[in-house]
Amino acid sequence: MTVVAHKTEETDDMRAPGAREARDQESSKGSRADAREPDARERRDIVSGEVLPENRLLRFVADPDGNVVPDAAAKLPGRGLWVEASRDAVNTAVERKLFSRAAKTPLKAAADLAVRAEKALVTRMLGDLGIARRAGSLVLGFDNVLRALQGQRPPKLLIEAFDGSSDGKRKLYAAAHRLGLGCVVIDSLTSAELGLALGRENVIHAAVQPGGLADRLTFDAERLSGFRCSTRPGSERDS
Repeated sequence: MTVVAHKTEETDDMRAPGAREARDQESSKGSRADAREPDARERRDIVSGEVLPENRLLRFVADPDGNVVPDAAAKLPGRGLWVEASRDAVNTAVERKLFSRAAKTPLKAAADLAVRAEKALVTRMLGDLGIARRAGSLVLGFDNVLRALQGQRPPKLLIEAFDGSSDGKRKLYAAAHRLGLGCVVIDSLTSAELGLALGRENVIHAAVQPGGLADRLTFDAERLSGFRCSTRPGSERDS
């Protein structure tokens, strides 16, 4: 799985080391309450049987008609069925009828469930970017991001369009590294998707100020990386 959310000055995997004792599929506390600590809990993957942190998993539930649906926010009612957040894992769960086996009841999992899971993650991330823009915590454009990195309250999260120019990205990575900021970099969204969320064309470079939204975007980008490759064609820089 290609991980596209990474720190500019670190190469170690962002996932927390060590595994805690296996837990039930659902805890009595329900969905995650604190966006600042999104990877604190672990769940069992119904495909591999491994206990993994939630930033590597995606929750699914059955709707009233017995159809398996992705639950990117982990808030839908019903018993959660957790699968590693990757296209291959979701396809395996569908093909081997593992949702029915885990739920101990017949469920219907559509052949395009992995596509729908990817779309759910993208929709959630774009919604959070829209919230960040309205809250004034989002910086857009190469020059503005560079100035923000050098400011008194530098952003915690850099967002680079999947299909953006590699030259501009390298310059921002280098600036963040030189300043010792340890920014997380997300490059799993396309310029068209970013533009749709932010109401402007050709969005290539953006940044989010420290806070819960930046943490949640990082969490979701880790999961989205399992559905998207990292081959990026060149593109023009935004201003």
